[in-house]
Amino acid sequence: MVCITLVPHDVQYAEEISKMTSAPAIRNALGLSDTQCSIAGTRDYIRLMQLEEKLGQQFSRMIFNEDNELIGVISLKGMDEKQKICHIGTWLGRQYWGKGYNQVAKMEMLKIAFERFQLNYVFAGARLANIRSQKAQAKLPYMTLNVGQQFYREWKKLEWLEQTPCILNVVRREDFLNWYYQDIAVS
Repeated sequence: MVCITLVPHDVQYAEEISKMTSAPAIRNALGLSDTQCSIAGTRDYIRLMQLEEKLGQQFSRMIFNEDNELIGVISLKGMDEKQKICHIGTWLGRQYWGKGYNQVAKMEMLKIAFERFQLNYVFAGARLANIRSQKAQAKLPYMTLNVGQQFYREWKKLEWLEQTPCILNVVRREDFLNWYYQDIAVS
């Protein structure tokens, strides 16, 4: 299994993040503009992540691999303490795809979501055009797929934010924690 470390955002990494998000595969999957991919736009993004974390609206981390390379970002977005829900989003630099980092990063972030923040549901959405993201989510044994009708408001909120048709999946606290602690007991 690969190893990752989740690190708070720091503007000193703006150039590296900008370089990764400027790659067409990442940029198109995330729907980013030239301005958002620029170093200045990336600095603004990092500062926003820091502010939203202070306000309790988001928890976002940079992902580093076992070689201490910055490989991507993972976030718990739209945290709602009253409803005990949020959305998770992850992206990795193209050269780190298919190596297991996404699954490990999601596992670590979901553990934080359910144990530290005591959330009940973490939604994972994907643009319909982003087949790669849909396939990555479908591989996760604790993910419940295609819950748009059951969580209609969250699904439509996601589509409004993304401005494109999306699929909505969910990780339920009980499902994840049962899987996580059963998996550890077996290891």
